[in-house]
Amino acid sequence: MRGARMAMAVLAVGGMISGCGPGPTLQAATAELQKDMQRLETDDVFKNPLKKLKIVERPDKDLPCDKGKFERVLRATADLERKGPSLDNHLDHAQRLMEITLSEVLHYKMTYDLTQMDWKDARLIDGRKDTPGITVKVIVVPESPTWRLVAKTDCLPRS
Repeated sequence: MRGARMAMAVLAVGGMISGCGPGPTLQAATAELQKDMQRLETDDVFKNPLKKLKIVERPDKDLPCDKGKFERVLRATADLERKGPSLDNHLDHAQRLMEITLSEVLHYKMTYDLTQMDWKDARLIDGRKDTPGITVKVIVVPESPTWRLVAKTDCLPRS
């Protein structure tokens, strides 16, 4: 009996120390995604009317993705006027600008696939927030809109 109590105490303390919990929830991820949308709308670069930021889909609907689990999606587009004749320079500049916004303003950890060759006429950007569980993908293209962003939560339980 004493051994069982001791084992339970060790497991309880170990669980508290390791921070084991129920994991991320849709509510927490949605709150962060809403903040991301507001940060994007108020960012110095994207609040400029010349960038033509457009929130195409707001993260306000639960989208079923598994039994008892849901996700939320934010879709946005924006434009960057081409300043010179070089397509590569335009795409590289647009990519850097978006990566800076995602990492420094929206606090995503950028992921770089060094084996991926940039497309001749596009760039791909990936970012992640492990807590609370949000992935962002951006395609950068030369035609309008330059940036096409999709951020979505993981497939999560509501609470």
